[in-house]
Amino acid sequence: ESGLPGRLSYFATDESARLKKNKTKEKAKFGTILGYAPGDVAVYSSDYDSVDSNELPTRHTFKNYLDGIYMGYKWQCVEFARRWLYVNYGYVFNDIAMAYDIFKLSSVRVVKDSTALPLHSFRQGSLRHPVPGSLLVWEEGGHFENTGHVAIVTEVLEDRIRIAEQNNDHSIWPEGHNYSRELHTSIDEKGGFWIECYYQDANILGWVIQTADASHAEVFDPLDNTLLDLQLAEARNRGQATKPWLNIANEDEAAYVAIHLHSITDYPEKEYRYFKISESALTEVKRASNELHFMFLHATDHVLQHESLLERFCIPRLLWPRLKRSWDNRKNQAITGRLDFSVSSNGIKLYEYNADSAACYMECGVIQNRWAKHFGCRDGRSAGERLHRELVDAWKESEVSGTLHILQDEDPEETYHALFMKRAIEAAGIDCKVIKGLEELRFGKDGAVLDGSNERVRWVWKTWAWETALDQIREECEQLERLDSLEVKKEGTRPRLVDVLLNEEVMVFEPFWTLIPSNKAILPILWEMYPGHRNLLNSQFRLTPELAKQTYVSKPIVGRCGSNIEIFNKSKALIEKTEGQFEDRSLIYQEFFPLPQFEGDNVQLSSFMVNGVFAGAGVRSDPSLILVSNSDLPTLWVVDDDDLLKK
Repeated sequence: ESGLPGRLSYFATDESARLKKNKTKEKAKFGTILGYAPGDVAVYSSDYDSVDSNELPTRHTFKNYLDGIYMGYKWQCVEFARRWLYVNYGYVFNDIAMAYDIFKLSSVRVVKDSTALPLHSFRQGSLRHPVPGSLLVWEEGGHFENTGHVAIVTEVLEDRIRIAEQNNDHSIWPEGHNYSRELHTSIDEKGGFWIECYYQDANILGWVIQTADASHAEVFDPLDNTLLDLQLAEARNRGQATKPWLNIANEDEAAYVAIHLHSITDYPEKEYRYFKISESALTEVKRASNELHFMFLHATDHVLQHESLLERFCIPRLLWPRLKRSWDNRKNQAITGRLDFSVSSNGIKLYEYNADSAACYMECGVIQNRWAKHFGCRDGRSAGERLHRELVDAWKESEVSGTLHILQDEDPEETYHALFMKRAIEAAGIDCKVIKGLEELRFGKDGAVLDGSNERVRWVWKTWAWETALDQIREECEQLERLDSLEVKKEGTRPRLVDVLLNEEVMVFEPFWTLIPSNKAILPILWEMYPGHRNLLNSQFRLTPELAKQTYVSKPIVGRCGSNIEIFNKSKALIEKTEGQFEDRSLIYQEFFPLPQFEGDNVQLSSFMVNGVFAGAGVRSDPSLILVSNSDLPTLWVVDDDDLLKK
């Protein structure tokens, strides 16, 4: 697990020298006890490269429980911190998405009676000094990229502290040590306490103490909800719309121009419009996105552990073993995913998670950046400025070896989406080919799938939805007992999409298990697991009396681009509906939560995930209450809170 590049002074200490030497130590195998922290609490190696898949065959086995209480994933820093507090004090903190989120927790829960005890946070340099049992928290960034880090303070000495932690150094502790590291400390002339971060590209946020005394504690003011309101803005018209602004020398941008010209809307009167979002609002969207992603993962694991729930997803039973195997294959990670929200002063509410075949990445990562530069957005930044870099990093970590084939259908918009992803894949140093349709693919002698150059297809990133592939075999699945009976591998014949995506030799992104979080049947399960969660909408498998009393939405559990959605008022009168090809699918019912409206358009915010972490945002707008594939995608521009409030 892994805070912003360090801004503090760093101290050269003997302990730093010792740690640098430790970097040359041999890593202990995953699960090896590195030592024991005070209270006889074991600290384990989390060297994931050495995981024995025979000992930990499934994702579920990576979850650690103590006395039936969920501690976290083996053997991450948050898991150890929660387990240490439970063993020594009998309380735990709530599940969080990232380690740095601990700094804003306000309480812990006493396990034996579920009472709450107060937590207070003290920023680096505070007059309130850490004590044994404090949680030491790092920001995200640098050495602790994306997630931050947490450790337990075990001793506070005159010029240093000792800490215990997991998922940082994977070497066995020296004999006689009940701590993992010592960090040098200093006290300034005003009595402020400072801790050496050691890693010069990381930053310590501070420490969290279970205490009722809030003296010198950080005060986290509640968010001014007006900061969540988007603002419609308009660039000064200097004739920019009459000039080209996308670089057609880049093949993805050329493909976009071939469809949309140098424009983001079909309405000339909207050409100069864009939307502003405050830094605080984007931070809240980021928090919600990261938290919800992990909730979806928990819910996916829960579904795959309970077949009665899995039946709700209408996935052919014959494919369940393959689905579970995809989930348990730790190398088969998701690269992209898109969460769709309503964001306003009324709150941040999730509509759904497009974890499989999520679109609009190019609009977020390229188009809105180019538009803003050309049309003259100066103060602020694009909400998608980091998306391409995050994708490149994700592909570097993907363990793809050899050529990666991008499979897309004939939809022109999928062409620029595929080419945008190709740019990121190649920037990561991976050879890449785009295959449009399936016409050039053939089966080889041994049943392998070959491309038009007779190269084996082993790695695939697809724009096709998994459900499209399943539709090819649903009727067959009902009549067969074994999956291999579906496979037609006659040399020289053309494979179906399902023959490629379910081929044993092919590793697919996004993986098969993303069918679960993408299926709207997950939404009632999430609501049951996290009832009343601030970012969820009440969702049910049946129209309950509670939902029937208010405006509600019916959605097919499988659908794309807003198809086959109906909105009813509390009198059950139909307000709005969309047509589509999913009318025969099972339904879920969800409370209606309106999108904010601007000059007759409803505006939805999309949060783009990369490797399960928030990487950028964009908006879609449409006069309809239900957004569809041809909705506008205007630029989303991030501005300081004060700039938003003064307008």
